[in-house]
Amino acid sequence: MSQTIFVLEDDADISRLVQYHLESVGYTVRAYSTIGQIVPDADRQPPALFLLDIMVPGGDGLDLCRRLRQNPTLSVIPIIFLTARAAENDRVQGLEMGADDYITKPFATRELVARVKAVLRRFERPTSSPVLKFENIEIDAGAMQLRVSGELVTTTATEFRLLDYLARHPGRVFSRDHLLDAVWGDARFVTPRSVDVYVRRIREKIEADAENPRYLKTMRGAGYRFEIPKTPQA
Repeated sequence: MSQTIFVLEDDADISRLVQYHLESVGYTVRAYSTIGQIVPDADRQPPALFLLDIMVPGGDGLDLCRRLRQNPTLSVIPIIFLTARAAENDRVQGLEMGADDYITKPFATRELVARVKAVLRRFERPTSSPVLKFENIEIDAGAMQLRVSGELVTTTATEFRLLDYLARHPGRVFSRDHLLDAVWGDARFVTPRSVDVYVRRIREKIEADAENPRYLKTMRGAGYRFEIPKTPQA
């Protein structure tokens, strides 16, 4: 079944170019020139990926990204920014908003298609993976859902993948570079410090006190380690 990609791009020529090349490799594309209908349409039929320009009439792609990341149903859908804003602080802001890749204009269509494929591969859900439960935390990789004290907690796809990877390797220390390879793969706009951003956001969601984490520990000079407290023996 063809995967659907929502494309937000107000330049008609670029929109047609992107649509043509994505459809030529088997994707279904829904193109938008303004933000208005994207969230309602996605609520009715969630896409596999959002490809968003930042500067569009009547709205802001960053604000749309923020809204998508706050939507419990849509938060795990990957987002790629495709934009002329190429400054380093723009890339950092895109990461802070929850983007999974960041492509600057002008771009090569072959690279665009390759990076869309890479992001979608990165977020394929495993066919079988046990639900991980400890104390008040439940991590369901198959459904890409995190529950804390029984409540569903909204995460982005990248936040969830990083949490799941760490929690399934308890006690091991991972460097930032290792985590980039394991979770982000060949994403080009992220840096080792990007891991710190995501660790902070994960702690805010699973820790009772994010400043004094019980589970996700910083190992100074080395990286991060996830600790699952042992259940006291009866």
